[in-house]
Amino acid sequence: MAGGTVKYRHLSRNSSARQALLRGLVTQLVHHEHLQTTYAKAKEAQRVAEKLITLSKKDNSTSRKSVEAMLYEPHSHMSKVFGELRNRYLTREGGYTRVVRTEPIKKKDDQAEAAILEFVDGPKDSRFMMTAKTVARDRLLRRAPTSVTAINVKKVTQFRGTQPFEDMVQRFLQRHNEGKTSLVDKILHQTQSANRSVSPRPPAFKIPDTQEYVSRATLRAQKPVTPLDGEGTNLEAEGAQVAAEEKRRTAAWAEQIVPKSFRKGKGSMA
Repeated sequence: MAGGTVKYRHLSRNSSARQALLRGLVTQLVHHEHLQTTYAKAKEAQRVAEKLITLSKKDNSTSRKSVEAMLYEPHSHMSKVFGELRNRYLTREGGYTRVVRTEPIKKKDDQAEAAILEFVDGPKDSRFMMTAKTVARDRLLRRAPTSVTAINVKKVTQFRGTQPFEDMVQRFLQRHNEGKTSLVDKILHQTQSANRSVSPRPPAFKIPDTQEYVSRATLRAQKPVTPLDGEGTNLEAEGAQVAAEEKRRTAAWAEQIVPKSFRKGKGSMA
């Protein structure tokens, strides 16, 4: 219905805050041509970005004033909007931007739906690069591309041409070959470093011959001990005296512990 209310996402903000948010997102999109945000913000910013490109294709004073009102720091981005972006989409009737869903942003605690907002056929076009990477992988595996891959190739080369796409495929193939070479070099380097870090083995220990090696303890054991005069006789006398004293004490303790009547079966417990 003409004049009906246009539905849009409020983004939990009032009108002025919402317009400021979308203005900042579009400015960052023009500057980087690729940004990641929540899915709701990406869809709302996509509307403004599509309108901005449409105004740039008109290229008159009225459209320039409207574009200036959509951007922060317009003096830094007007030349790109009415130059590079306008020429890129001059033959395209619509669909200047793309929203690609991604995993939730890890830094945010709310785990809201995330998405990538980007300009189509730009230097950071994710579909262009992923399709080229898929084709490069199919060539390495020597298999035919699937129907989905063929459709994506047709989409990304419709306005951009086949030569940039083929250059990107060759770039991925070259990176794959360089990666294999660097991996082999890395393994060789690690192996050589490990070999250098290992200390050399000590020489094999040779057991000396018995005739060549005699310990000091063996020499001391083989050396005869000559006691002093009268020393052995005194030691034997002292040992016999100590033994007799121990025997006497043991007999005295036995009489105190066990009565004499119970020794050797002489006593009775009854």
